[in-house]
Amino acid sequence: MIVTIVGTGLIGGSLAISLRTKSVATHIIGVDHNEDNLKKAQELGIIDEGATLEAAMQRSTVVILAIPVDGLLKVLPAILDNAGPQQVIMDVGSTKEKILALVAGHPHRGRFVAAHPMAGTEYSGPEAAIPNLFTNKTMVLCDVKNSDEDAVEIVEDMVDKLQMRLVYMNAEEHDLHTAYVSHISHITSFALALTVLQKEKEHGRIFELASGGFESTVRLAKSSPDMWVPIFKHNRHNVLDVLDEHIHQLQQMKDLLENEDYDAFYKLIQKSNKIRKILK
Repeated sequence: MIVTIVGTGLIGGSLAISLRTKSVATHIIGVDHNEDNLKKAQELGIIDEGATLEAAMQRSTVVILAIPVDGLLKVLPAILDNAGPQQVIMDVGSTKEKILALVAGHPHRGRFVAAHPMAGTEYSGPEAAIPNLFTNKTMVLCDVKNSDEDAVEIVEDMVDKLQMRLVYMNAEEHDLHTAYVSHISHITSFALALTVLQKEKEHGRIFELASGGFESTVRLAKSSPDMWVPIFKHNRHNVLDVLDEHIHQLQQMKDLLENEDYDAFYKLIQKSNKIRKILK
């Protein structure tokens, strides 16, 4: 099977590696507006060749869109315009409501499968692509009832060979849940990094004490704004809802410290420990 991957960075590149090693793709074509990324992906053996989108689509069974969600909204309708009756167009974007609303009435809507692999790192670019990024991770498929059955089956088979868990959701449900488990983690990490960077200006030796706990908490702040600003933009209402609750929890902790109510603070941390039931 010939697969085209549009966007040869962390997610697209890691998918290419996995699709090759799991014998899903016999040939991988890369498409990227960044010529340096395309050249690097080919040098690293992530893709077999680079091509224009138009040329790649003429030869591919599956076209995977691994670009920021702003870019998806710009290119997806035109890609569906040119999709063949047996071709599968699949995205791996982190938000879904606006994307699916955009193509809801498209005559080739059935050839599109909206997917989101719950995997990644804080790094970007072809050099960040790694093997087995998706192994034992979750792939969310959204609104599959609006996709053609054969298109969904091709994607499901791909996900199975990548050794991923499959979850089905509607777009609204997906965007709400990812705001809670992914988007808030990133925006909190960005804010924490800004806090520490500001304090470091005043007290220059802070980073001498940075260790594993700090690194694991703030590592997501290394993530690319090119990817994350569009996500926050397109999932704005859910992210704001989560932020309101997060700010409420921070304010509660601040109030307890100001009032020196350590018994209540203890109980609050005890309550937070229930997260162990979710994250084992």
